[in-house]
Amino acid sequence: MIDWTPTNLDTEKPRYLAIADAIAEDIRNGQLNDGKRLPPQRRLATALGIDFTTVSRAYAEAKARGHIESHVGRGTFVKNHVVTNRPDPSRAGEADLAMNMPPEPQDPELRRRMQEGLGYVSANLIDLLRYQTAIGSERDRLAASSWLSMRGMVPALERVAVTPGAHATMAAILSLITRPGDTVLCEAVTYPGFRNVAGRFLLNLVGIEMDGDGILPEALDAAIREHGPKALYLNPTLQNPTTLTMPEARRVEVAEILRRHELMLIEDDAYGFIPAKGPAPIALSAPDLTWHIGGLAKCIGAGLRLAFTIAPTPRCAYHLAQSIRALSVMPSPLSMALVTQWIEDGTADGIRRFIRSESAARQAIAAEALTHLRFRSAENAFNVWLDLPNGLGRADVVARMARRQIGLMPSDAFTVQGVPGEQLRVNLGGPNSRDALRDNLQFLANTLSPNSFMG
Repeated sequence: MIDWTPTNLDTEKPRYLAIADAIAEDIRNGQLNDGKRLPPQRRLATALGIDFTTVSRAYAEAKARGHIESHVGRGTFVKNHVVTNRPDPSRAGEADLAMNMPPEPQDPELRRRMQEGLGYVSANLIDLLRYQTAIGSERDRLAASSWLSMRGMVPALERVAVTPGAHATMAAILSLITRPGDTVLCEAVTYPGFRNVAGRFLLNLVGIEMDGDGILPEALDAAIREHGPKALYLNPTLQNPTTLTMPEARRVEVAEILRRHELMLIEDDAYGFIPAKGPAPIALSAPDLTWHIGGLAKCIGAGLRLAFTIAPTPRCAYHLAQSIRALSVMPSPLSMALVTQWIEDGTADGIRRFIRSESAARQAIAAEALTHLRFRSAENAFNVWLDLPNGLGRADVVARMARRQIGLMPSDAFTVQGVPGEQLRVNLGGPNSRDALRDNLQFLANTLSPNSFMG
């Protein structure tokens, strides 16, 4: 097939990437079959009216992705894509249902695109097994910057770091700005992962009173004056576990208070990429005071263990790199290469859009199954925050649901100070199908009915 020419090239991308994408697309749709010969580079350049070097670069990119192979004297051919590996059933039981996981893609086309990214990783495997920079290569950080721009942020590349997951990033930041015994502020009901990390650093966490819009500005101001904290931690979009999203006006108020006191913010934007129109990050209002962590666990996949982090200044980014090197050495080059490829070819955005759509569908299932119960939720959240009926204890409910394939976590894990309320985080994502989720939620609703604990 030496007369092949690409069609519908993406004009928003560099021409060489658009051609490489077209090769991948035509392999997917059957226009280019295994072993078929591609046109010589000069012939394709003439057909497209572009430089030979552009086609050469496009072929090199397609080869790096594992789509084609070249033979001196014979030409360039579509690489044989016969899959010899099979799913390992032992991996299916590895999901930790206690974690707040996104729903998992089931669409065959999206999953095929995800697997194609592994072809690129495989083609560069030896290079990716080496020690590399602590915060990602320039290409990886450019991809991170492109991804972060969806949240309205376009920081200087010197402030951007690819880091080994949100938890490791929190630890690296806290190691830079705190010492044992220091105070850090957070929501009164907050993400337990941050509580755990702060505990490891022997920090004193002080919870800030909240309403339906997040932390109260006057309570934040009073806590800063009283405790002299080193930082404030917030998870302001689809907050884990309450699902609330801090509105724009409240974010501006919080930023003004931080500026007044020159207090650092650790902004955990784990869920910020999911809603179609979420409020702008607080980092945009106080960039020089904010460590912004755009974790990929919720918007792409937790197994990647990656985050895209923006430091307050280039100097802070330099110190973050040194901290990452000391604590984690580097983010996984294999994961970075895969995510960068997915961002560049659009697969990452496809995953994000699926998660957005599926999380909304699962919230609708929860609303129907739990209709007679009180809970807080949001359209794209991965959980509901359930108030137990009077007289029911969270420990008893968790025990009764222990054999069900659904993640429940009691309020104890999230409560920073005081007595935890009778509440549960009910997880809706993970490997469960919609039907399995519906069945588990109906079982939970029956468990919480007035007569279920009698006798």
